[in-house]
Amino acid sequence: MKMRKSLYVFVLFLCFGTSSVHAQFHTAKSRSELGFLIGGASYIGDLNPFEPWREINLAGGLVYRYNVHSRLTLRTNFTYGRLAGDDSKSKENLTKERNLSFETNIWEFAFGLEFNYFPFQLGHDRFKGTAYILTEMGLFRMNPKAITDGGTEVELQPLGTEGQGSSLSSKGNYSLNQLCLPIGVGAKISLGDKASINFEIGLRKTFTDYIDDVGSSSYVDPVALASENGTLAAELSNRSFSGSRYGRRGNATTKDWYIFSGMMITFRLGKPSKCMPWED
Repeated sequence: MKMRKSLYVFVLFLCFGTSSVHAQFHTAKSRSELGFLIGGASYIGDLNPFEPWREINLAGGLVYRYNVHSRLTLRTNFTYGRLAGDDSKSKENLTKERNLSFETNIWEFAFGLEFNYFPFQLGHDRFKGTAYILTEMGLFRMNPKAITDGGTEVELQPLGTEGQGSSLSSKGNYSLNQLCLPIGVGAKISLGDKASINFEIGLRKTFTDYIDDVGSSSYVDPVALASENGTLAAELSNRSFSGSRYGRRGNATTKDWYIFSGMMITFRLGKPSKCMPWED
């Protein structure tokens, strides 16, 4: 009799546990969204300190959301874009005289939180749209390049154009992998109970001054640089029309920023959960 009773208890526990796991899995899917974003990427730094929209390049990526409740969403995104800067496009004569340029691909992985200004839920009759604030932590990879006078594209970091890795500087070559803090604002609108469309602009605060390969306020001795790091390093370090080494190369007191902005569409991974409303 005790054996039979124990068996009943075990079967009930197994059924309850299986049902609970299935319910949790269903709830997790119903709260999850997966989608893509497309837009533009631009840069703010030594080669473009004042006009963040001067040179915008195509950007895109993937995004995953987990809606904790109607005001808070956990988010992970992987984004790709291209950044560029060119002194020839500046309105300042002194900047044009410097004659530097660069471009780099940016691969970014970030995770963080979205805070909805109004309650929001896919398919809900009342909570169809909201503005939101985005705050994340991220890791990105860069690789600044330039075009030589002969038309060849070269990677700038290994050259040490400011004397990095030589007796001319106390710095080693900067890392191509860097941290960033994405912060942004956006708005999202529900497209029924399965999808939403979003519009977002996000700034990336970085901790490097070398997205553009320019971090020093002055030039190093070109003869010494050519001797230690090679003639190509000296050629790409100072490309000014005057050739003077006493001009201003960059601004050593500031760090570089970049921007992703555009449109995003996400889709709910599971069916709407009727037994666990989360408009709270």
